Amino acid sequence: MDLCELTVAEAMEKMQAREITSVDLTQSCLDRIERVEAKIQAFITLDRKGALEQARKADTRRRSGQAGLLGGIPVALKDLLCTKGIRTTCGSRILENFIPPYDATVVERLKAEGAVVLGKVAMDEFAMGSTSESCAYTIPQNPWKNGYVAGGSSGGSAAAVAAGECLVSLGSDTGGSIRQPASLCGLVGLKPTYGLVSRYGLVAFASSLDQVGPLCRDVRDCALMMNVIGGHDHRDSTSVKREIPDYSLSLVDNVRGLRVGIPREYFVEGLDPEVEGVVRKGIELLRQAGAEIVDVSLPHTEYCVAVYYIIAPAEASSNLARYDGVHYGIRDLNADSLLDLYKNTRSAGFGAEVKRRILIGTYALSSGYYDAYYKKASQVRTMILQDFTKAYEVCDVLISPVSPTPAWKMGENVDDPLAVYLSDILTISANLAGIPSMSVPGGFSRDGLPIGIQLQGPHFREDTLLRVAHTLEKGLGKAGCAKVC
Repeated sequence: MDLCELTVAEAMEKMQAREITSVDLTQSCLDRIERVEAKIQAFITLDRKGALEQARKADTRRRSGQAGLLGGIPVALKDLLCTKGIRTTCGSRILENFIPPYDATVVERLKAEGAVVLGKVAMDEFAMGSTSESCAYTIPQNPWKNGYVAGGSSGGSAAAVAAGECLVSLGSDTGGSIRQPASLCGLVGLKPTYGLVSRYGLVAFASSLDQVGPLCRDVRDCALMMNVIGGHDHRDSTSVKREIPDYSLSLVDNVRGLRVGIPREYFVEGLDPEVEGVVRKGIELLRQAGAEIVDVSLPHTEYCVAVYYIIAPAEASSNLARYDGVHYGIRDLNADSLLDLYKNTRSAGFGAEVKRRILIGTYALSSGYYDAYYKKASQVRTMILQDFTKAYEVCDVLISPVSPTPAWKMGENVDDPLAVYLSDILTISANLAGIPSMSVPGGFSRDGLPIGIQLQGPHFREDTLLRVAHTLEKGLGKAGCAKVC
């Protein structure tokens, strides 16, 4: 096994025992990138020189007894997290020359614990998509099968970890954008409770939905990453003042007496039989481990997609108004007037999917339509949250599929945005409700493509999700590193 295929915990143990150094580990990742990146296409910006310099500093810190929780671990960052001195594009041409003067809070926290930032990875433009095919620079491939999507919008984050190009990555989740690519690439991916992880320095898509979270090779690494990135941040007005537990203590193989709910609305027509089979196997494993299995209903699930695709575009329309060619990013230098500058810059800088969502959002917020669309969607959003609140009166965690199908071929739905939107039907509700949710590897399809199992819990009960995920992982196994296409 190459060093780049180790989990974070395994690598930390080897560095602590002086068997390897951070430079060894980082060089292994860079060598893997050199070999496979032409196939995987995960990175938009790779900082080889900077990464090796960070690794040398991490080794120095370790020798002085100040290694940190992630001392010397190579990580990749979704390209919407601001990184001081490193280009941050959001997968869009409109930000192709933007170099932030500061780090996002989560990046600060990674660096403070000694992590080595390899670079920035591909994503759907401004996180708007489910396949990463709207990225303006490169389209990541699924490492398990050539020509298949890695998922989105955090497709580059998932592909890089699954291919061994880094040990762990950070993504963002607005409607499933961590969990879905984690499922399609055989990883553990966690969307935390809204407000648990700072959004400061995360370039906003939909501010009431976005959350930063980790994509990892196992549950133990996921707990470790949450220990690092979680916690209050006074610079983020949506950050919750709450004590962060040691999530590693949740990794106990004991679910006896835990109530596991099966939402009937998530097992409906259109669900791939192989996906359902994997999830049912996970349910049976928990039953045999002593968990109580209960049926629950989330009756407003059928409205989730409609509600999401009003609220998210409306917030995007507002957030993306700042990209006008004046403040930062690209600018049309040939415009004859200020209005032409705005129009020409945005026309050239934004891709088709971003323009589509801006138009939808602007329409939903316009005079005469606000009450009919945005206000009504917000009211139904409250009803969706109430569904979860009621369900958690009779269960501690919900289990379901992540995606209705395994990964599909690239280009298959590129001309059918509605089909892509519907692929998020099982993940959107967690963002609308603000609850924590994660994907855990459950098995593989006959075609060798990973299938994930989704866990959802009450607000701030990431510990319960990690506990159940740990039991599933012990019983079902890890997907491990792909053999790269």
